[in-house]
Amino acid sequence: HLQGDVRWRRLYSATKYFLKTDKSGKVNGTRKKNCLNSIMEIRSVSVGVVAIKAVHTGFYLAMNKKGKLYGTEEYNHNCKFKERIEENGYNTYASLKWKHKGRQMFVSLNGKGAPRRGHKTRRKHLSAHFLPMMVP
Repeated sequence: HLQGDVRWRRLYSATKYFLKTDKSGKVNGTRKKNCLNSIMEIRSVSVGVVAIKAVHTGFYLAMNKKGKLYGTEEYNHNCKFKERIEENGYNTYASLKWKHKGRQMFVSLNGKGAPRRGHKTRRKHLSAHFLPMMVP
C-alpha cells in the first residue's frame, strides 16, 4: 500500500496561503499559520511521487480528470502527485494520472486561496509553487 519516507509539513503557497483540507474534504487555502487542517503528511510512494494527506481530517489530496482538487478518505490513483523542486526553491505537485491536452495539471491556490482548476495551471505559475514548512 503506502510506504516510504514520511514528512509532516505545511505547504505554504507563493500566493501566501497554507494548503488545507477541512473535515468535509474541501480543499482550499488559509492564512492562519496554526490551522490544524493545514498539517500534511507527505509520503513518498515511488521515486519523485508523493501522497499528501491532511493529518487531522484524514483526507488525501486528490485531483480528478477535470483538474479539480478534492479530499478523499480512500487512497487511489487520483492521490499521486509528482513532486519537483523548482529553480526558485519552491515545490510543485503535478497529478501523476491526469493531464490536460498533454500538459501537466498542478496543485494550485489562487490569490484568494481558492484551488485553481488543473487545466489552468502551469509549472511557472507562482500559484502552483509551495514551500514545505516544518511542523514544530
